Amino acid sequence: MQHHNFSKVTEILLLGFQNLKSFNVVFFLLLLVIYCVTVCGNLLIILVVSSSRSLHSPMYFFLTQLSFSDILLTTTIVPNTLDIMLHEGSSVSFIGCLTQYYFFSASEVLECLLLTVMSYDRYQAICHPLHYTSVMDLTFCVRAVLLCWLVICATLLMIFFTVSRLDFCGPNIIDHFFCDLEPLLELSCSDTFMMKLETFFLVIVFAMCPLIVIIVSYVYIIVTILRIPSVTGRQKTFSTCSSHLAVVALFYGSLITTYVFPRKQNAKTFLSLFYTVVTPLLNPMIYSLSNKDIKEALRKLMKNLSEMFPINHLLCLSCLTNKK
Repeated sequence: MQHHNFSKVTEILLLGFQNLKSFNVVFFLLLLVIYCVTVCGNLLIILVVSSSRSLHSPMYFFLTQLSFSDILLTTTIVPNTLDIMLHEGSSVSFIGCLTQYYFFSASEVLECLLLTVMSYDRYQAICHPLHYTSVMDLTFCVRAVLLCWLVICATLLMIFFTVSRLDFCGPNIIDHFFCDLEPLLELSCSDTFMMKLETFFLVIVFAMCPLIVIIVSYVYIIVTILRIPSVTGRQKTFSTCSSHLAVVALFYGSLITTYVFPRKQNAKTFLSLFYTVVTPLLNPMIYSLSNKDIKEALRKLMKNLSEMFPINHLLCLSCLTNKK
């Protein structure tokens, strides 16, 4: 019987950004601020959509799931990256490294699938407005999200069983700030052909196929918009999907730039920051700044919060506390 074990490599050393040693403190503070703003921004999107009845529609339901995906992604990557920046490198257990990769993969696949479902939502809303409410009902939305998670769990199990058949015998150093698949496979002393073949298949299924669906959806959307006689009508209709289109371009543009075009490891490391750190930061900004409904719901939420917790009452309470 062939024996496979993980005991040969028990700890992984992540080098992080070796070229930024003289700027470690500045970069650490910048990354910390970005992480806090990202989490707060995405939580705010979820809170605003949940608290406003006018936003209880399929598009905003999927937007809350996208915000959750961004929180999952940035929380999986950034805290450990901060530790790497603070100590100029960080060691994690081999199991911990694999766990980080699984959560990273789950968040990326979830984002691909959610962006695809959101494009289908825009397609139905613009191309088939009369059937929109009957097709994009709550049941469909919940089933779509549950199906996304079911597919993700099945995919992660497939990857887990394939990785568990590999031997990892070192070296145990990864020149990256998180545990990505390519540098992980470089640590293996087994034949990784099947793993690479499986990865290629999964990339086609969960990245390229969704992108094709999104492109086809927007071709139909653009054709429908061009048929609208008035310029104002065309602009108003396009504005309902411009935020989603910007997020798709940002997400897929960063992924394609990082993984498709061959680059040196240092360049890949810095480009990886874009889709793991910058994209989750910009997504809530894109949707909130260009969306009148969200801005109006945010104003109402702030107004309600100010009425519930008026500043004068808080000042009086602080005065009483000081007197005591």
